[in-house]
Amino acid sequence: MITAVVGANWGDEGKGKITDRLAQDADYVVRFQGGSNAGHTIKNEWGKFALHLLPSGIFSKDAVSVIGNGVAVNAKILAEELKTLEDAGVEHSKLIVSDRAQVVMSYHMLLDAYEEERLAGKSFGSTKAGMAPCYSDKYAKIGFQVGELYADRETLMPRIENVCRIKNTLMEHLYHKPLLDPEEIYKEIKENAEILRPYVAHTSAVLHQALKDDKKILLEGQLGALKDTDHGIYPMVTSSSTLAGFGAIGAGVPPYAIQKIICVVKAYSSAVGAGAFVSELFGEEADELRRRGGDGGEFGATTGRPRRVGNFDAVATRYGCMMQGATEVALTVVDVLGYLDELKICVGYDVDGKITTDFPNTIQLEKAKPVYETMPGWKCDITGITKYEDLPKECRDYVERIEELIGVPVAMVSNGPARDELIFR
Repeated sequence: MITAVVGANWGDEGKGKITDRLAQDADYVVRFQGGSNAGHTIKNEWGKFALHLLPSGIFSKDAVSVIGNGVAVNAKILAEELKTLEDAGVEHSKLIVSDRAQVVMSYHMLLDAYEEERLAGKSFGSTKAGMAPCYSDKYAKIGFQVGELYADRETLMPRIENVCRIKNTLMEHLYHKPLLDPEEIYKEIKENAEILRPYVAHTSAVLHQALKDDKKILLEGQLGALKDTDHGIYPMVTSSSTLAGFGAIGAGVPPYAIQKIICVVKAYSSAVGAGAFVSELFGEEADELRRRGGDGGEFGATTGRPRRVGNFDAVATRYGCMMQGATEVALTVVDVLGYLDELKICVGYDVDGKITTDFPNTIQLEKAKPVYETMPGWKCDITGITKYEDLPKECRDYVERIEELIGVPVAMVSNGPARDELIFR
């Protein structure tokens, strides 16, 4: 059976922790999309880690960690992550990387940064990890798959020269930057090949065999439903599909094998980057939540940028769960809210004077104003509680109201950043 762990909102919901916890009982853990543009923060017996490419199941002693074909792989960043694990004494010999995954090249990162610079105040808030240029090249059929890194020079050079002709037109006439050198690109490809060589595999064949052998497979998504290329707050989205449905494609497994979809939901809202954010807070109220939130504050695991924060948005979350096909929800960072006298839940949007509970397209979303419902806070620290029944009544009321509004059962409540600070209902 396959279980997918995905995000309901803008990302940063706590998928890393949930995946790390569930990976202890899994045979395979698969990253199926995205790249090093977002980080999953893990806190366990080895320490605190921000993973960008590695599946959060890498800390499981028994599970095989898989970087699937839907991922954009930056070989040098992967090497840095592996070195961090080695320094902490974490074993990673069971890592495999799909031979069909796309490779992030240095020019992808350059083009990403140059475009953000060109757009200036109208930029997308990119992490400059090269995702848009890399995935653009994938669909333009001028990218490089991992398996192609091992081709001979006669095969690679015509393709490299073609890429350089295309990219250098942009470099010279749009960005006014130094031109790419085909020989340097060839050298980079061969360096990437050596970094990835120990891990390259036909991962979809491995996973199909695992299904035949009744193994447990865990799919790990990056970012959340509201950053999906098709169904998110376009154009302020990521460059890959963040939905569980894409897990079948990005991991190379049958769609019918994904039987459980755990949607990770934050007990308040947060987002990195630009885009519509209806329940956003500002000023001192936002600063206080940002300071207390997450694990050591609400700051991007990849960029370190302060996250935008807001009240819980039931409209956006219900939509995110719907698009993910959630079968259950893991509600995270509930412990953070213990300082509040009261909590606000966004239960509707006011768009041009009309109240809606449906998540609209971006044009209407930009005009939406939040409609709030207020609930009393529990005014105490809930860390250390292991049974749902032992949570304060006001906390349980908040969880159950969220459950009612989003229409999906809350199966897990996270009350701390560590792996074991998780209450199963």
